Amino acid sequence: METFTSESRHISTHIDRPAGEVYDYASNPSHWPEWAAGLGSSFDEVDGRWVADSPMGRVAVDFAPRNEFGVLDHDVTLPSGETVYNPVRVIADVVGCEVVFTLRRRPGMSEEEFERDANAVSADLATLKRVMERT
Repeated sequence: METFTSESRHISTHIDRPAGEVYDYASNPSHWPEWAAGLGSSFDEVDGRWVADSPMGRVAVDFAPRNEFGVLDHDVTLPSGETVYNPVRVIADVVGCEVVFTLRRRPGMSEEEFERDANAVSADLATLKRVMERT
């Protein structure tokens, strides 16, 4: 059995809104075009699956079921057929919450590609913060 080591980077932002409000907003895929440009510019539900036009091409996104733990995990199936697991958490804080995205480096991914993905996630989280704090 082969063992693979994967590099991870935890990218987070603090949002000055209650965790439940952030989770409710961010867990609704119809809101993702407003803040998650790195994942896609448009989302449509097709045969019970969310499909997005992303910078990588058309992708399918399967979300974790709604839950009380702030888990926003989702699998993204790329045009190549590869599925990428994305762990995301909304964690309550004394004031507001923290949203943490764990970016995993895929096998064969260059340092430049990994850095580009990290920058896209950071930008998306910054947009989520702006959207949530403007209300």
